[in-house]
Amino acid sequence: MEVGAESFAQHLPRLRRRILGAAFVALDMEFTGLHSTSLQNNEPSLFDSPAERYAKARQSVQRFTLVQLGLAIFSKENSNKYVVHSYNFFLFPSTLGVRDVEFTLSASSIQFLSHYGFDYNKFFKDGIPYMNEVQETILRQQLSAGTWKVCSTSNADRDVLKKAIDEVTSWITSAKEEDTMILQDLNGYHIIEVQLVLRQALENVWTEPLGDKKVMVKKVSPEHRQFLENSSYDHCQKKLILLSARGFTNLFQILVKVKKPLVGHNMLMDLMHLHDKFYRPLPESYEEFKRNIHNLFPVIIDTKTVTKSMQKKCLFPRISSLLEAYTVLSSNLNPKGPPCPVIALASGCSKYAEKKFPHEAGYDAFLCGSVLLMSAHLLLCRSTDDVVEAEPSFSQYLTMLAEDVNKVNFIRGGVSSINFSGEDSPCHHPPALVVHVRGWPGLTEEQIYQEFTACGRFDVRRLSKNQFILLSSKYKHVRLVLRDYRRHPHLQVSVYRHWRHSPSVNCLLQISGIVALWSLLAFVLGGARSC
Repeated sequence: MEVGAESFAQHLPRLRRRILGAAFVALDMEFTGLHSTSLQNNEPSLFDSPAERYAKARQSVQRFTLVQLGLAIFSKENSNKYVVHSYNFFLFPSTLGVRDVEFTLSASSIQFLSHYGFDYNKFFKDGIPYMNEVQETILRQQLSAGTWKVCSTSNADRDVLKKAIDEVTSWITSAKEEDTMILQDLNGYHIIEVQLVLRQALENVWTEPLGDKKVMVKKVSPEHRQFLENSSYDHCQKKLILLSARGFTNLFQILVKVKKPLVGHNMLMDLMHLHDKFYRPLPESYEEFKRNIHNLFPVIIDTKTVTKSMQKKCLFPRISSLLEAYTVLSSNLNPKGPPCPVIALASGCSKYAEKKFPHEAGYDAFLCGSVLLMSAHLLLCRSTDDVVEAEPSFSQYLTMLAEDVNKVNFIRGGVSSINFSGEDSPCHHPPALVVHVRGWPGLTEEQIYQEFTACGRFDVRRLSKNQFILLSSKYKHVRLVLRDYRRHPHLQVSVYRHWRHSPSVNCLLQISGIVALWSLLAFVLGGARSC
């Protein structure tokens, strides 16, 4: 089901009820970009510690924004059946009361989403607004002081507002009290903005939204106007304006309040955008970010971490994508029969049962939740020698995944996963290589990278003037380099040994050698004087 700004408010109560009754919620996001290429040294690297990677990703999250958020609500019914309500929410930054939001578009990301049929018109024209706590505080202050504004700077927005004001001012001069007129074709914030502007300019008008892009304008006496403003029927009350401006943040706050398990796939960037766009701007501290996320969502499950873990526990093939994981788990690898969870899409989401929609956020969220259930069931079968009770509970499935809970996959870095409830897990990479350059002056990290590209993907870091370190995630690439560069005339490659190649260790050894030499000289000279 697709949900935009126009229909979001009417869906919100139903969404709240479904989330309250859910076993868990899965989500996926699509962005205007992932990693900013305009920032120096911002590409993910195997050399990155979690804190270094967070600092890089934080800069990218601050530059890019969300275009679509997918939410799949998994509700357990009788027996072992899970009914899924899957939603696509088109999002667009709030323009009411906050400083005009700027964001970057990555050409490759836009092209990628366009290839998979993403509708950018829905993003721009019907995107649900959202704001974080800092932006909401600013809007509250502006509403109290009467200094609010809508950051609508386009000619189209100004034309809509001018047309509405002209219609009302022309009509009001000849209208009688209690006469009404209808303004039509108003979208999103135009509905709020037109009402606020008219009320501010004319003390003898009253406005009410009618739905279907319409606003009713009534001529009233100033006394009656004051009475209406103090009534509970005023659709422009501060709390209702805030509710409208918060938009999707209202749903985010429901998710935070109910604390249902949150499921995703490779979800570090998803969590960072959740924090930045709906909660608070990302903190500089990596540890503070981890604490905040754990407080918001105490149970997080990353299906990428789960499937990587399963490769060690059972005969599970290496997979490269979420759709591939879903396909493998739907095959004969997973035991079929009555104990196996039945995953049924609700009637409004049936298109996902008929056709694949990769990189549509609602579809990928559905895949995430399905992969979670099928993975947990496979592990439960293996732990009980395929003797599973008729109706395993969701808590039993969570028990099977206990060691992967709150561990989010870390792509190409110094740890295998980020642990939001403890210490990060170390990663076991192939040994690092050190390249010693001879007779080839002025080589850069980029040139070294290009030199070894034929042997595989390596991350490069300069160690000293004539030495570089190479890191790879694959043992076969390391073996290939050691074999092919054994007799290279200018590049001597060997396995990195900390005690031998570390500049700090070499410096310490040199200092120790100097101290030992002076001690020896002092001893010799002291002995000579005594003679």
